[in-house]
Amino acid sequence: MKRAIERLRRVSNICVVVTFLFPVCLSAQQANDIETEDDENLQMSQCLDSLVSQWHANGGDLSLMVPDSVTVDSLMMVTSLPDSVYQKRLTELMSPIPFLYNETVKRYIELYTIRRRDLVERMLGLSEYYFPMFEEALDASNMPLELKYLPIIESALNTRARSRVGATGLWQFMYGTGKMYGLEVNSYLDERMHPQKATDAAVRFLRDLYAIYGDWHLALAAYNCGPGNVNKAIRRSGGGKQNFWQIYQYLPRETRNYVPAFIAAAYVMNYYRDHNLMPRPTLLPQTADTIMVDKPLHFEQVAMVLNCSMDMIRELNPQYRADVVPAIKKSYPLCLPLEHSLAFASLEDSIFNVNREKYFASDKLLATPVTGDVAPDAPFNSVKITHKVRSGETPGHIAEKYRISLSSLRRWNHLNSRMLIRAGQRLTIYVPKERSSLYVKSETNSSSSTANVSSSPVTTTDGEYIYYTVKNGDNLWTIAQKFPGVSNTDIMQLNNITDSRRLAVGQRLKIKPKS
Repeated sequence: MKRAIERLRRVSNICVVVTFLFPVCLSAQQANDIETEDDENLQMSQCLDSLVSQWHANGGDLSLMVPDSVTVDSLMMVTSLPDSVYQKRLTELMSPIPFLYNETVKRYIELYTIRRRDLVERMLGLSEYYFPMFEEALDASNMPLELKYLPIIESALNTRARSRVGATGLWQFMYGTGKMYGLEVNSYLDERMHPQKATDAAVRFLRDLYAIYGDWHLALAAYNCGPGNVNKAIRRSGGGKQNFWQIYQYLPRETRNYVPAFIAAAYVMNYYRDHNLMPRPTLLPQTADTIMVDKPLHFEQVAMVLNCSMDMIRELNPQYRADVVPAIKKSYPLCLPLEHSLAFASLEDSIFNVNREKYFASDKLLATPVTGDVAPDAPFNSVKITHKVRSGETPGHIAEKYRISLSSLRRWNHLNSRMLIRAGQRLTIYVPKERSSLYVKSETNSSSSTANVSSSPVTTTDGEYIYYTVKNGDNLWTIAQKFPGVSNTDIMQLNNITDSRRLAVGQRLKIKPKS
């Protein structure tokens, strides 16, 4: 008990909030800021629209769902039922968690059973795969099995679900809470998305919350908004109240609807047949097995040897971020369909050895950085140009001329942080192929000042100055580039120009070439 309280105090102190992906957007009927029913229905619909848009996002594959099938029954008109029916059905659900009924619960039931039937059928199909896992973990900890409905409102049973604030996985763990409950998160692995390990962690978290409040509704509220917010609501209500509905109006708005949404999810998962809802079959395997892998392994190695779909491997192992099992210091699990797991055992050596050097040179996950003067990688669809630095040029002028970034110029030519260059130095530049002829011609013309000057419409007066006639598309910088050593500032000063944007086609500029 003391350990549970201390652990939850740490959660409160660091303000870790376990949020749910399903954005429950309505206030309860009893709340002061209640909106009209039409507005609430619109908000609820938008909530589920958002959920649909996130369905198996960030790598998920809708091909794992069997395509829709339209039947006469599925086209039946569905309507709301009398309150007495909903209430009676909820009272018949035997559970330590009270399934109470009110108008807020009713609106969520109708949202599930009337307006978003397709999504519910998808979740029903996925529940056949995930619910046995949830029930086993809950039963082992002597917890109410009905808590298995929590991921319905948390993630819609999407293992890769990620909220705007970073809550991740079926049970929507925040980073800090996940680490506190032993979930490993690094560049290759995020166990918040591991169905089994995240489930075990969620069960322990819920057990700790119940140990503090002794009430499942308050434990659920704390799972959503954090024990700190629940404690604050209890204090604001006058203290001593240990009932969700008594502190209802003092809870964050989304948390007020969390418990009603949970009750509605429990209802629809038990009475879906009475609403003509059917589980949408999935192509996920009915049986799977876990293999412990003791050295780095890429999913493509497994798929290649076992002739197993990469999408299937990813779906069963969503915790691996880069299609890599990063087993260097310890072993990690790999889940496969049962028939493929049996084949893995007999073909293990072949799987690990196929394309080994391609994926893991010397069994390392990362290549050793190469230092020294190495040739840079050319950008895609580009042409290499060598630019000879002229007197007066700066890295900024050169980058502007070729429309490249200073960081690229520095990287391609291994320049130091001060980016010092000298006249006569040759710089490597990469430009898009479609513009390469332009720059090649420019560099050829600038190879000698004589050729450059003679190609421009200029006249010489007394041998000291050159007069240049401005053409369409010219600016002071491009004009200065035609005369080595001359800057745009030199031209402005010599011609009393105060605004470089006021050049006119046909205007004659006085230029003093550098010796």
